[in-house]
Amino acid sequence: MDHKKADIAMIGDRDSVLLAKAVGLQVFDETDTEKAEKLIYRLAREGCKVIFLTEPLFATCTEAINKFKSETFPAIIPIPDSHGASGVAMANIKANVEKAIGADILFSEDR
Repeated sequence: MDHKKADIAMIGDRDSVLLAKAVGLQVFDETDTEKAEKLIYRLAREGCKVIFLTEPLFATCTEAINKFKSETFPAIIPIPDSHGASGVAMANIKANVEKAIGADILFSEDR
């Protein structure tokens, strides 16, 4: 693991983070919730601006995610892992849009 300062990082299982490493992101092969949360806190302290988390980690790292939810940085963004989307990322986007504009404009006709 490279420990230089990163503006954009990705935390997730090995298969999911390999491509991100190829495009120059700082990546962390981690699937343990407690270790991933410690990484989130460390990256935030080091000034990381964006942290991509695979959906399984995003679903379990709630303490760290909630801590930084109202902060400008880091933005913690769920992404599908190598097994595909579970819906966590889309649910998070939907909740953020609702919070920002006060209405569900993405899926209002799905009900």
